[in-house]
Amino acid sequence: MPMVVGVVAGVAVAAVLVLIGLFKMMWRVAEPNEALIISGSKHRTEGIEEGLGFRIVTGRGTMVLPGVQAVRKLSLDLNETELQVDCVTHQGIPLKVRGVVIFKVGDDFVSIANAARRFLDQQKLMSERVHNVFAGHLRSIVGGLTVEDMIRDREKLTGQTRAACGTEMEKLGLIVDSLQIHEIEDPTGYIRNLAMPHAAAVQRDARIAQAEANRLATEAEQQSFARMAEATRDSEILQAGYQAERDKAASKAQQAGPLAAAAARQEVVVQETRVAELEAQRREQQLQVDVRKPADAKAYEKRTLAEAERDARISAAQAKAKETELAAAAEATRVKAAAAAEAEATTSRGAASADATRATGEAEAAAARAKGLAEAEATKAQGLAEAEAIKARAAALAENQEAVVAQQLAEKWPEIVQAGASAFGNVDNMVLLNGADGMGELFAKALTMGGTGLGLARRLLAATGDNAQPGNGTSPSLNGAVTPPPQKVPVDRED
Repeated sequence: MPMVVGVVAGVAVAAVLVLIGLFKMMWRVAEPNEALIISGSKHRTEGIEEGLGFRIVTGRGTMVLPGVQAVRKLSLDLNETELQVDCVTHQGIPLKVRGVVIFKVGDDFVSIANAARRFLDQQKLMSERVHNVFAGHLRSIVGGLTVEDMIRDREKLTGQTRAACGTEMEKLGLIVDSLQIHEIEDPTGYIRNLAMPHAAAVQRDARIAQAEANRLATEAEQQSFARMAEATRDSEILQAGYQAERDKAASKAQQAGPLAAAAARQEVVVQETRVAELEAQRREQQLQVDVRKPADAKAYEKRTLAEAERDARISAAQAKAKETELAAAAEATRVKAAAAAEAEATTSRGAASADATRATGEAEAAAARAKGLAEAEATKAQGLAEAEAIKARAAALAENQEAVVAQQLAEKWPEIVQAGASAFGNVDNMVLLNGADGMGELFAKALTMGGTGLGLARRLLAATGDNAQPGNGTSPSLNGAVTPPPQKVPVDRED
């Protein structure tokens, strides 16, 4: 039994080892700088046409069936090729262009597939192929340029070359990282001759610059010499001055003894004079203290008291004047205010009186005009009313003369009775006979004797009698008077 277990364990271990070995044989990993090209079965890769029969793996691992599939590696490293191309310019001048091209296989699957189909077994020949492509295009581009263009603008030559080779490099699955033109060789010496005028100009400018520098240097040297001479002169002048000062000092030193004695004597005299001045000043100060100061004090006291009294009087006078001025100003202000108020009141009263007079006149005029219009209307109405009354009385008299006369007598009866009674105004005692009949007779006689009432009654009766006759042309008036006819009617009147 233990033997069986050991066999089984050995078989299991062997199987595991076999599986590990098979896995290692079948598992392939692409490095970062390479691509695995797996062929032997039909695959479809994005961006690649069907039927290519290979698969591209980059940056990862994949399973490969040994004996069924083949695995090959395509390098993605940078490659470099030197350019040494003999060219002829547009001017017919032969040149040798030297440069370098740095290229690599593109990172996309299309570029890798194109490069794999062309360089998988010939990767060492890749640089030669690229050199041939660039050499042909470089000769074509240089043939359209001049030497001056190539020298002055190499970037233009580089750009045109890369643009011309771009399509072909893309077909090869390659991309250009860098293209540099290092050198342009001129076997005919054209470039050297082309540079000679510039070199001569540079030499000329250099010689001119050197001559200018020499001139400036000479001027600087001359100025330096002049400054040196000036410094020497100044130094000698200073030395002479110093010597004169030394001589003067020596002379003063020789005269120092007599001068010192005279100065000492002079100092003694000055000191004595100073002592005398101080004594005089002391006496003057004593006099000031003993006499002048008390006198000045008394004078100052009197002057101060006088000034104080004067200032007091001035202040009182100024205060009085100020008070008077303020009172006068106040009175003037009051008078001015009163005058202004009176003037304003007078102006207001005048304006009010004028307005009242104007309003009164306008009112009186309006009243007079209204009164006149009213009187005129009243007169007109009265006239119209009297005319209507006359017209109505005439019509009534024409229709019923007796009734009209009776009405007029009734209206004037008080006046008639008063006129009849006036005949008895002076009678004190009266005796009536026959009773009522006697009274009637007496009253009839009184009427006969009365003046105004009887006359009025007679006129009414006469007017009534006359109006009874047709065509008499008379009409009674509103107040009882009758307009007489053209002929006179005799009336008996007793006074």
